[in-house]
Order: sequence, then C-alpha cells, then structure tokens
Amino acid sequence: MTIAQLADELIDVLFDAYPVDASLLGLRDREDRLTDYTEAGQAAIADRLASVAARAEAVDPAGLDDGERITRAVILQQAESESDHIATRGVEYTVTDSFFAAASATLSSLTMIGITEPAHADGYLARLAGLPALLDAIAERHRAGIAAGRLPVRRLAEATAEHFTRYVAKPQDDPLRRPEPAAGSGTDTAAFRAERDRLLTEVVHPAIARYRDAVAAHVVPHGRPDDKGGLCWLPGGDEFYARLTRAHTTTTRTPDELHQTGLDVLARLTDEYAEVGARVFGTGDQAEILERLRTDPAMRWRDGDELLAAARAAIQRAEQVAPQWFGRLPSQSCVVEAVPAAEAPGAPGAYYMQPAMDGSRPGTYFANTHEAEKRDRYSAEAVAFHEAVPGHHFQLTIAQELSDLPLLRRLASITAFDEGWGLYAERLADEMGLYSDDVARLGMLSEDSMRACRLVVDTGLHAKGWSRQQAVGFMVDNTATSRVEIETEVDRYISAPGQALAYMVGRLEIQRIRAAAEATAGDRFDLRGFHDLVLGNGPLPMGVLDEVVGAWAARQD
Repeated sequence: MTIAQLADELIDVLFDAYPVDASLLGLRDREDRLTDYTEAGQAAIADRLASVAARAEAVDPAGLDDGERITRAVILQQAESESDHIATRGVEYTVTDSFFAAASATLSSLTMIGITEPAHADGYLARLAGLPALLDAIAERHRAGIAAGRLPVRRLAEATAEHFTRYVAKPQDDPLRRPEPAAGSGTDTAAFRAERDRLLTEVVHPAIARYRDAVAAHVVPHGRPDDKGGLCWLPGGDEFYARLTRAHTTTTRTPDELHQTGLDVLARLTDEYAEVGARVFGTGDQAEILERLRTDPAMRWRDGDELLAAARAAIQRAEQVAPQWFGRLPSQSCVVEAVPAAEAPGAPGAYYMQPAMDGSRPGTYFANTHEAEKRDRYSAEAVAFHEAVPGHHFQLTIAQELSDLPLLRRLASITAFDEGWGLYAERLADEMGLYSDDVARLGMLSEDSMRACRLVVDTGLHAKGWSRQQAVGFMVDNTATSRVEIETEVDRYISAPGQALAYMVGRLEIQRIRAAAEATAGDRFDLRGFHDLVLGNGPLPMGVLDEVVGAWAARQD
C-alpha cells in the first residue's frame, strides 16, 4: 500500500470517528451517522488508528520522495494525536456547556449542516433519531469515569445541567429546527419539517432531558471543587496532560518549559505596552494601560452595525494588500456575518467557519454583535486578522484548494499549526501596515498577553495544581480582559486541557522557523515565498514544518 493510500485510509478512519465533521466540510457520504462514544466504539477507532500508523511506520522514508515523506510524517502525527485523545478519555470527565464537551458539540454542529439534496434531509432525520443513543452512551461514559475516579468539575457539570434545562424549556426555539432544505434541493420540505418536528418532540427532547437528569443526579454530586480543576488531580492525570500537550503543540516541551515561556513572553511585552500606551493614554505604566483598556467607555462599540462595519473594513484592507505578501491566494473572499441571534449570547466574540468543499457554504467570519456596546473595540482588528485575513481564511481555504495533495494533508487538524498561523497573522498584519491606529495595536498586544497567559494558566491548572481562582487572578493581573470573560476563558482551559497551549507555541515556532530561514538564505530570502511554502503544504507538525522550510531556505542560498 502506498503512502497516499495510507493517508486516504486514515482520513476515512477520522471521518468514521467524527462523521458530523465530514458533513460540515462538505464531504457528504456519512450523512446518517453520529460519533460512537461507547467504550467499544472508541476502542475500535483506536485499533484502526494503530493499524494505519504501524503500516506507515514500516515504510522506509529513504525510498520516498519529498512529498511522500511529508505525508508519512503527517499520517504518524495525526494517528498519534487522535489516539492520544481517545486514551485520555475526555468524554468521561469533560462535562461542560461549551462545544468542548461531546453532547454540546454534537448538538451545535448539527445546526450548521446544509441540506442541498434529499439524501441530506434523510440523513439529518436519521441523525436526530440517533441522538438518544449518543446521549445515553455519553452519560454511561460519565458514570464509568466517576467509578474510576476520573471526576468532572462540579461547577461545569452544574452549568451543563442548567444549559440543557434551558434547552428543553423552549422547544419552539430549538436550534435543531434551523437546518432547512435549500431551494431547488428536490426535498419535500413540508414532509421533512413534519418528521423533524415529530422527532424533536417525541425523541430528541426527551433524550436531552434524560441526559440532563443524569448529569444533575449522578455527575454533579461527584464533581471536583474549583480548587482541583486540573488533570493533575485525576488518576493518571499527569500522563493524560503529557499526551494532550504533545497532541496540541506537536512538540515534546514539558509543562515547566511551557509555563516559563509564557512568563518570558509576558515580560517581553512590557516595553511594547509602554511605547504604544504612552502614545494612546499618555502613560507607560502597564497596569494603568490594562485598566484603561478594561474600563474606558471609548474602548467599546456604539452598536452592532459599527462593529460589523469595522470588521468588514479591516478584512477588506487586508485583502487589498495581501498580493504584496502572498503569491498564493484563496479563490474566494472572506464573507463577514453577524453571529446568529439565537447563538450569540453564549458564543465567542468572533470565529471563522471554513468553506464547505462542496461549495454549499463560503468561508465566513462571524462577529458577535450581541450586546455590542459591552464588547472591546481595541482588539477587534487583531481578532479579524487572526480569524479571517491573512489568518484562518487564508490558511484553511488555501489548504482545501491544494488538490494535488492527499485529502488528509489538506484537512489535518493540527492545532499548533492552525492557531499558530492565526496568531502569527496578528503580528504579520502589523508588518503589512494593516492596523488603523495605536488603539488597535494595543489590541494586538492584548491578544498576545492573553495567549501568553494561556501557557502559564493551562500548565498551572493541569500540571501545578492551581485553583480556578488562582488562574483567574493571574489573568486579571496580566491582561485587559474583563473578569467575566476571564472566568469563561479559565473554564475553557479546564475543559480542554492543552488546547490553549497551541496558540503561542505555534506562533513562536513559525517566527523561529522564519528567522532561521532568513539567516540561512540571507539576501535571497523571499517573504512571499516563505508564506506560500508554509500555506502551500497544508497543516504540518512543527518539526516537519521546520524541516520543509529549512530545506527550502538552503536552496535559496
């Protein structure tokens, strides 16, 4: 079997593991399936991953060309990463109302799938019918985890029960009613709606209520307190965190090393805050600058329309100058929309949804206009550059369009690469002259502070035994973010161990790799060529990216 065939086999395993994700990407051959969260189902996926990895490992890289060697490395990393996620048994103890938990993620994802032909409508109805089995399996995994001492966090379990109580209290507002057959899809829309509504009333809502009751009665009483939110408090937690750190960063850096890196980045930001803050607020004192950003009414939006207009203007500026910095550009512009009103109260400030590969959905930057007058103006441009252009829209859309690469290479989920590029894009935007003023540059620094804090706080919680309050206090002291948002952030880090490490680790690695290439190539270094190389190979583990760029730089000399 060739390396390309192994890559295709692995992407099939991953899509079998997460069929709803395949649908979101526009790959519509698993429309009636949901993830099997049973112990047996997860073990079966792990066995298939191990089989692919073993066969890829057995291939001698010396007999492969450059592209095949890269593909082999991606196969090994992706198989190991997913195996690590299964082995750490997160479905057992990750009980939260955010999309990091299996139940919430499934319900949220189903609402975003388009219906463009009758088979999609039939698949959607089949998935609704399958939700009781999925939720029952997740509840059973919670019980098994508790029996083994792998306990969830009480605060987050309580929030989960409250979330699903609200969910079933207003069945007429259920987001699962949102997917509708597109015009011209050939679907009997009236029949679809009738069956959908019957399933929701008779099947789905009772199953959600049953899951809510299971969480309230059997999970919440066993929950860990706020001062024991990290993995280090669970049996085997240190090994779990090591696996997740490796999976998300694609490095072997220890928690102590990552913790210190975060502290070092925060220290280096002090001089930049002083320089820019003196121009904006007339002071170089970082604590005063952060407090002004946090409390000054001028740092907030007037309304949602102003927020959206600023996002569109920032992205348009970036698209206009991008050809000077990138030779390879995505085939489509980035669409800007408001977060749907029904989701906005609990949604993040902004996020990007990559295009569906079947053309049914464009790449879209969603900006949250809910209570816009309370949202930060200063960070909006940095976030737009991260999520849209030249960040995730460029990275994800270009990767999808690399039709000469195996599908795995185009769609691999490598957090350090994805989020590292997004954070790199925030700093690159300053090189590109995209920030409109010094207030926006303070936003860039504020985002840097947040991502540096993630290194400190994530490792603090999961490796050093920090309490939730200790983590919140550290971020209050070192970022401009409001306390309410910080508490949400910390709960995110508790829910998704290691994920938050990827942003700054990836950014620092990309910057280090670029600096090394500049030193090697000297006057022959071409920044446009560097960007095209980084984005033109699809997402890569950091070590592989280092090798690819190093070889390219040597050829430039």
